[in-house]
Amino acid sequence: MARKATRLTGGCLCGGVRYVVTGRPSPVVNCHCGQCRRWHGHHGAYATIGRAAVRLAQDQGLSWYQSSAKARRGFCRICGSSLFWERLGGSDIDIAAGTLDAPTGLATVRHIFTADQGDYYVIADGLPQLPGEWPGAG
Repeated sequence: MARKATRLTGGCLCGGVRYVVTGRPSPVVNCHCGQCRRWHGHHGAYATIGRAAVRLAQDQGLSWYQSSAKARRGFCRICGSSLFWERLGGSDIDIAAGTLDAPTGLATVRHIFTADQGDYYVIADGLPQLPGEWPGAG
């Protein structure tokens, strides 16, 4: 059972970006869209929380790339770690789950954009699979 996190920390590979999350992020969602697969080298795994709940403790490496007309992606320009996905004009931020320091207390609950998944893997974990976004997203 996932614990109810009230404070989490995380960051990039080199330490050029460190952040503190106050509150409980959503469970992890795996995104198999083409952009996430290219950005992460495989599917993306994200936990969502209100943007106001994330404080940057170290941001010397943080850069943003506008990946579409609706979103941007945060990364470390020093080491290249993928850190965030953010809908433009939205109030939430998606944190790349692998950048959170353990223990996270989070669990993966679904897969989205499975219609776009790579042809080199099979999703066989029994979690719900949606061909596109989940209802109510964005």
